Amino acid sequence: MTFTGGTVELHGHRGARGLRPENTLPGLAHALALGVHAIEFDVGLSADDVVVLHHDQVLSPLTTTDTGPALPGDPRFPYVGKALRELTLAQIRTVDAGTRRPGRDDDPFVLTQLPLPGTSLPTLAEACALLSAFPGVAPAVELKTDPGWPDAEVTRFTAAVAEVLAAFGLTARARLLAFDWRVLVEARRYAPEAGRVALVERATAVAGTRWLAGLDHKDPAGAALDIGATALSPEMAMATPELVERAQGLALPVAVWTLNEPAEMDRFVGYGVDAIVTDYPDRLRRVLAEHGLPVPEQYPDALPVG
Repeated sequence: MTFTGGTVELHGHRGARGLRPENTLPGLAHALALGVHAIEFDVGLSADDVVVLHHDQVLSPLTTTDTGPALPGDPRFPYVGKALRELTLAQIRTVDAGTRRPGRDDDPFVLTQLPLPGTSLPTLAEACALLSAFPGVAPAVELKTDPGWPDAEVTRFTAAVAEVLAAFGLTARARLLAFDWRVLVEARRYAPEAGRVALVERATAVAGTRWLAGLDHKDPAGAALDIGATALSPEMAMATPELVERAQGLALPVAVWTLNEPAEMDRFVGYGVDAIVTDYPDRLRRVLAEHGLPVPEQYPDALPVG
């Protein structure tokens, strides 16, 4: 799916992380109800090769809580803190992903996110089943790998994601995102119709980096084009007017992340970026409207009844 021309796209981050539990079906549904052009969410691979939604490669103690073992006496329990790749879907299903753990001063979302206890981590197939009913919204699927992954595992993971998207007829609408740019190479092979978004931040754009698949960190836009990306997605601190101009000059749309304050959103609308990723889609809708820019359609039907 190409970026929408003539506007600034609104991308819900991890669904709508500031408002509902991240990377969950209620979070995705809330973003749909608010109205977004694209929904970004993160995926990993379980021990039994099921693609599941979660931000970290391990079950995060910030966003998940153990409830009990999948089977009595399970030696892997407790599961929180263990790698997704070491846990089966049945084990992952037991954790509660509906309540953020309070107590961290650097976590503002615990103050603004509505807790939904009892919410589980969904599979990519379940997320696709939801999104397939709303053709105006692009799934923006971030594959969570790192340079320590063997090439064969990157290939296996990317192929698994592509297979699920294809099963729901979502490939052409989808965008595959990655900091580990080997994923983009594999995405071109397994899901050539999908968009390929090159994520970059200061930690990955350094000399000798393996994140960018050996390409020049000094010119992230040029490197993204060389790797076959169809868009560049830099962190806010890197998204200077010069980088935006460079990427757009190469016909690469720019999606900047993660902007949560209206003043930041306003500034980057002024920079002419193509998309803004936010934890608060409601805030960005107001900013876009103030600039006279179109806002995406809202889908209240996405919310469960009752």
